[in-house]
Amino acid sequence: MTTTATPSAHQDHATDAVRRALALLERARQHTLAIIAPLSDEDVSRQHDPLMSPILWDLGHIAAFEKLWLLQNLDGPIEFSEMPGTYNPFEHPRATRGALPLPTLAGQREELARVRRAVMSRLGSETFSASDPLLRDAYVVRMVAQHERQHQETILQTLQLKQGEPYAAPRAFLLPRGSAPRVEGAMVRFPGGRVRIGTDDRGEAYDNERPAHEIELAPFDIDVTPVTNGAYREFVDNGGYDIRQYWSDAGWAWRTESGVRAPKHWAQDGKAQWMTRSMDHVERIDPLLPVCHVCFYEAEAFAQSVGKRLPTEQEWEAAATWDAARGVKLLYPWGDEPLAPELANVDQLSFGTAQVNAYSRNVSPIGCYGMIGDVWEWTSTDFRGYPAFEAFPYPEYSEVFFGTDYKVLRGGSWATSADVARATFRNWDYPIRRQIFAGFRCARNV
Repeated sequence: MTTTATPSAHQDHATDAVRRALALLERARQHTLAIIAPLSDEDVSRQHDPLMSPILWDLGHIAAFEKLWLLQNLDGPIEFSEMPGTYNPFEHPRATRGALPLPTLAGQREELARVRRAVMSRLGSETFSASDPLLRDAYVVRMVAQHERQHQETILQTLQLKQGEPYAAPRAFLLPRGSAPRVEGAMVRFPGGRVRIGTDDRGEAYDNERPAHEIELAPFDIDVTPVTNGAYREFVDNGGYDIRQYWSDAGWAWRTESGVRAPKHWAQDGKAQWMTRSMDHVERIDPLLPVCHVCFYEAEAFAQSVGKRLPTEQEWEAAATWDAARGVKLLYPWGDEPLAPELANVDQLSFGTAQVNAYSRNVSPIGCYGMIGDVWEWTSTDFRGYPAFEAFPYPEYSEVFFGTDYKVLRGGSWATSADVARATFRNWDYPIRRQIFAGFRCARNV
């Protein structure tokens, strides 16, 4: 006998989805408040770098985005995709936001709380119709939670650039120690063939991650681990920044204009030892940490110096998730088990990178370590839509950025939320950006 789900079963499913989405909202807010807890009014009002907003702006934008999507746009039709006025990122580029009239820290905290109270009251009576893709399984709530999580990483980038007293990071745990790489620069081979890229998930994934599609990849080799401080220090000490043949034309123009000679936050002490700063820690560089705060051009030049190249984002995703023996795509390098603290260094509260190989289960089917967490990894791919891409729920999230201006980064960093760090997640930024928590691994044709 065939049975059908009863209305109460549908209602229970919707209720569970909403409950899980609301838990994500609450978890996101707890992290926001933990990150800003050590900060003074001066810390949050100051524009510490023209590349970044004052933290007060980020807090106001978080509240305004939540109000827009969970109060104003919930019933449709969508009025606008970014709120007009002070917190519209297109009206006010980052470099100009320090001149905006922003509330105090106490005022922004109260606005965050006020909007959240109104949202919780509203969502308690929302039915979340399954016929509307924005509402189905509370997608819009998850979108708002992820938006707040992404701004947390932006705030952490600002705090890494913080002027004045270093940020007193409220570290929640100590990172595990790793073992030395088997061989510095060791590589593994991806066999090539037909692979599945992207996802059809509509519960969490953003529009630029969809749709899932198959492509044919040629075999290639890829680094077992991200490039380490130790390997990158050799590039620096051997004069890599001054050897023209390692750099693309665009990269050499940037290097010449910027005068850069080492990763951001690296400096030599009086004994010519390389030191680096991570939030409130200034230490001699650890050769087993993945190199961080390098731009695309630096990554590209290093790869050229060792006879390699950067992987495409499709190669990166295949190396991270494709089980060639079974012909299946995994959710994460280690399988389909959800992210947890023992699996990868994500979720912000470590406030720094772990040594390579520190997470023994964070290994892909072909043997690549650390493809989720610690540092974003630059790829050689321009940010474009996948075949049959459809903007959802608004073009300004992804589509307006498509083109040759931005390069794709993959894998997430220590500052990326576990609610965001998916193997299909596509980050993008200008190739000159160094404030992001980004490193890389290399690939090679075979």
